Amino acid sequence: MSSTDQSSASQEGEKKLKPCCACPETRKPRDQCIIERGEEHCSKEIAAHKECMRKLGFKV
Repeated sequence: MSSTDQSSASQEGEKKLKPCCACPETRKPRDQCIIERGEEHCSKEIAAHKECMRKLGFKV
């Protein structure tokens, strides 16, 4: 398999993962923080979740 084929297969695998199901380990703390403290106090949790989503190939 060429690197182009591998990259294509990787992207197909990522597309099957829906944003709502990605990164539960960062989404839950982010959501909890926003509920309890408000979005303006949760920049660390929001940034961690965005970074996780980007690593999975989502454009945030």
